Amino acid sequence: MTESLLQDRRTLWFVTSLTILLFAVANLPWQLDDYDQAKQAFTSFQMIKEGRWFYQQTPHEHVATKPPLVGWISAGLFAITRSWDLAWRLPSFLAAVAIAMLLFRVATSAYGAVPGLIAFGAFGLNLLSPRVATLVRTDMPLAMVIFLIGLLIRQKIRDETEWRLRDQVYIFALLTMAMLIKGPIVYAFLLPGITLFQWRYGRARPPTSAEATAGGPSAPSQSAWSGWWPWIASLCVFLLWVIGGILFTPGFFDQVVMREFIARFGETIHRPQPLYFYLPHLLHKFAPWSLLMIGVAVFGLVSRRWRIGAAFREMSPETFWLLCWSLGGLIAMSLIPSKRVDRIFPIVPPLCLLLAAQIAKRSSCSHGSVSRPSESVDFDSTGHSPSQSYGEAGRAVATESVATRIYRWSAVALAVATLFTGGYTIFKIGSSYRDHRDALVVFGRNVRHEAEAHRWRYEVVSAKDEGLLLYLRKTHFIESDHAVVEWSGGNLDALVVSTEKTPALLGELRDASPSSLKSNETKKEQGRDYVLITR
Repeated sequence: MTESLLQDRRTLWFVTSLTILLFAVANLPWQLDDYDQAKQAFTSFQMIKEGRWFYQQTPHEHVATKPPLVGWISAGLFAITRSWDLAWRLPSFLAAVAIAMLLFRVATSAYGAVPGLIAFGAFGLNLLSPRVATLVRTDMPLAMVIFLIGLLIRQKIRDETEWRLRDQVYIFALLTMAMLIKGPIVYAFLLPGITLFQWRYGRARPPTSAEATAGGPSAPSQSAWSGWWPWIASLCVFLLWVIGGILFTPGFFDQVVMREFIARFGETIHRPQPLYFYLPHLLHKFAPWSLLMIGVAVFGLVSRRWRIGAAFREMSPETFWLLCWSLGGLIAMSLIPSKRVDRIFPIVPPLCLLLAAQIAKRSSCSHGSVSRPSESVDFDSTGHSPSQSYGEAGRAVATESVATRIYRWSAVALAVATLFTGGYTIFKIGSSYRDHRDALVVFGRNVRHEAEAHRWRYEVVSAKDEGLLLYLRKTHFIESDHAVVEWSGGNLDALVVSTEKTPALLGELRDASPSSLKSNETKKEQGRDYVLITR
């Protein structure tokens, strides 16, 4: 019955609909006041308003630290949709949907319908993916590009084919995209895993004496390494952007090269976190799938009487790559002192694919309507090929029992993930609306409406909230002294001011009074409330 439920197409449609819904609504009400979203949104805003296509600033006029590719995409989407909210959030949302669909297709093709459903559910129903799916950040687009690179490597390993020029061009194009999204951090997610895989498999072994005598070829190559030039050429493209910034943008070297990149590896500027920081957060935010992965792995080791070496020897190269890819990225990111939970997100898609490999059925078990390609026949409950010591009859019975148990665990995990992720999202959205997390968004929209209706010329006095400029569709803050001069000269009809600065400014502005337009927040924070001053 459990297997029938997981095979039912209605289950797939339910998980798909819920996943896309969670991706779309998890961050409601939309605002830019956390996770540095305002900084990322401001890059595309400056591109459109001021023509800064390669090097942008933050709302507080520091140098923007991220390469411009996602900003270019948002600027293009704004030209199509004429909505900044959509332009800022669609890149992450579309990348999330693309990863989910591609993950399901690859997992289903390789491991079967049920493992494909579980991989799809694992990606969509956790505490990380819905949160990142509409954040105005670069994490989801970066994860999509890294996932495509990892899948291309997986395909070459599975097909046991050499890297050809066309494959290398694909790797170069994807690496260049990753570089222009977030810089060389892509290396941390891929190179450690490639190194581990090459250490075990390396190049094709030379032919044995018998093969040489018979004129036979060497063993097929299983290489995760595409060659040097795609990696070096993509880095050169990124370095051209860096060199241009150093030459033509004041402060770029100090704020981007030294503070944003090099300082990440120190403990003086960015707040360092302990080495184990990501592991407990990943176990929590990827639950219950993280627990299912651990449980299935332990179950497999127990069945092998804890012979870990035998488990690795029996593991297929394809599964070993998924393991290297996931663990290599986790280890590399853990070694960087500066840490934040969302930065580890690109290892989530390969973990979902690894989970699909873990729960793939044994080839000797026949389950009627479930069809599985032949390439999945060498997997048992831990993603390893079954031991040759099993007898045929005993192996079939054992596989039937193992598959039934694994599917039962998977169904429970899917049910728990649905309730937990859905319930948490509903609670989070409700509390955000109750606490008026979008107070500045509403305030900015009301100010723009009034200014348009009365044809007011208005500016924003410098404030702590970076998103305020974007809510009011302004490109620069104005200092208090300059505001007084412009007001006295008749060049301004209204000013947006924090309540902290309002009393002092009212004493210097002639014929000025606070209007009824004020930001309305339940949780008061100093400097977080604003008022519109008019003549």
